[in-house]
Amino acid sequence: MTGTDRTVEAAGDADALFVLTAALLTPARFPSVLGDDYAAACAVLGLAPYADGYGLLFGQDGLGARWTVVVDDVSLVAVAISSWDCGMAYDLSPDENSVVAGLPGWPLPVATRAPGVPAPHDPAPEEGDPPPLTPPRDDEWGPAQRRTGADEVARQWSAWRAQVADDGTLAPPVPAGGGDAGATVPAAAGTGVATGTGAATGPGALDGARPDFSGTPPGARSGPSSSAATGSGPVTQGSALVPAPDPYDGVRRALDQLRGYLEDPPPAGRVRSDAGAAGGGRTLRADGPGWSLVARTDDMAFVLLDELPRQVLPVARGARLPSLLARLDAMALRPS
Repeated sequence: MTGTDRTVEAAGDADALFVLTAALLTPARFPSVLGDDYAAACAVLGLAPYADGYGLLFGQDGLGARWTVVVDDVSLVAVAISSWDCGMAYDLSPDENSVVAGLPGWPLPVATRAPGVPAPHDPAPEEGDPPPLTPPRDDEWGPAQRRTGADEVARQWSAWRAQVADDGTLAPPVPAGGGDAGATVPAAAGTGVATGTGAATGPGALDGARPDFSGTPPGARSGPSSSAATGSGPVTQGSALVPAPDPYDGVRRALDQLRGYLEDPPPAGRVRSDAGAAGGGRTLRADGPGWSLVARTDDMAFVLLDELPRQVLPVARGARLPSLLARLDAMALRPS
């Protein structure tokens, strides 16, 4: 099984591919771990940014090796994903003529494994094969982890939003799940953040690029350790006190670049809008050099920065943010 000669079969021998899960790679919907925009995500996989996009199949061959198979039958993959999301079985077996490429490894973590085959592992390299794709490491922080973290905040919006009052300050802990008894959503250790018009306090934190609501304030163990990194106080240099760097600067930079997107449209996929939000608002995801934003068009926003590992900075709605979000939503790409 090499290159585009790989076939996708339902089962059988060492040349079979047992599909475990799948994802879409289109201008409006792609695994953001791969890049800030659609063209960048395609480049990671060595693909041309085809306007109609691709489907990505993550599976194992009959020997257990991990493979990412790229197909151009986007509709088939979309139907399969929708069926799985609804809890329905769907046999995703594209025609071999739709296979564009077969790449060793997986760019995303896959929790399941094919039954009756060895444990997932990278295939033995063959001459001309690219290095195996690998998911981003949880013990590092960089653009991939930052984008993955923003995706996680979008998925757990209600839990993150419950930590922050409308003005961007920390809200008291509330029961998880909107008032159900049991675990609580903790407020995290304070750090300065920017708002739409001024400043507020109260970020959360990401543990291993994933939100952590285990009952311990996540910022207390996974946020930056120095006051210079967190903006929590001045730094002593010799006998003088030097003001700590302002973490608001990175948020202001991100908001300024987002306003620039309105005048000079960014590459396709930098700003995406999804109707998955409850209450009538839409969820916005936007990325740029060194930052990611997740927002609700009818609410506030959160920003993540490369320079502040695992910190989630709330942006209060204020006076200017609503207009910015509305204009971004109007220009954003939307899944069909």
